[in-house]
Amino acid sequence: MAPVLILQLLTLWPLCHTDSTPSVPPASYPKPWLGAWPATVVTPGVNVTLRCRAPQPAWRFALFKSGETDPLLLREVSSELAEFFLEEVTPAQGGSYHCCYGKPDWGPSVWSQPSDALELLVTGEVLGSQRRRGFVLYRGDVAAPLQYRDSAQPWADFPLPGARAPGTYSCYYHTPSAPYVLSPRSPVLTVRAQGEGPASRPSPPPSDPGVQTPLPPPSDPGAQAPVLLPQTQDPPPSDPGV
Repeated sequence: MAPVLILQLLTLWPLCHTDSTPSVPPASYPKPWLGAWPATVVTPGVNVTLRCRAPQPAWRFALFKSGETDPLLLREVSSELAEFFLEEVTPAQGGSYHCCYGKPDWGPSVWSQPSDALELLVTGEVLGSQRRRGFVLYRGDVAAPLQYRDSAQPWADFPLPGARAPGTYSCYYHTPSAPYVLSPRSPVLTVRAQGEGPASRPSPPPSDPGVQTPLPPPSDPGAQAPVLLPQTQDPPPSDPGV
């Protein structure tokens, strides 16, 4: 009887230890949100904190850089928020980042859907003459860019849904690849809803001491600040010499 009993126990052991964690996270867990402080546009040597926020308390968080399959940084915290610290950033650390979170019952290799990509720009030294540029649009004092556009022309169009258009906007352009080099920031453009008053025109943003604005990029003597124009105006003609 003893050999039979031992055989039965050995047969049951794998069933008790089968990994029952899901191979993919449930669809009811939405993707997290990723933000950067003090800003997504910084100069070399600045300490940057990337904050990943899950829709509900998680168990662990991972930060990924575009093109990498393994996490760049990991945090195990029983919270909705995890912070990833990038100390004294260099131009090489600029690029696209996203984060994911995991739950205790998912298993160590299972992650949530990734957050929307966050583009971290670490400015270089000289912009120079570029035939292709990246354009970035900001709204108000929000640190995260509102839209990106790549263009072979000296301008880019940023379509805005009418219901969400009113507000203040600014933009800049940069080299198309890392290390990113930026132009000076454009003057602020105020967009008003139809019937709210005078036509849109550049105006200074309201001062709010409680809001952190992005760090200004270094001015390149050879680069001019871009200008934001309302959509009702045609883009300027291309310059064959640019």
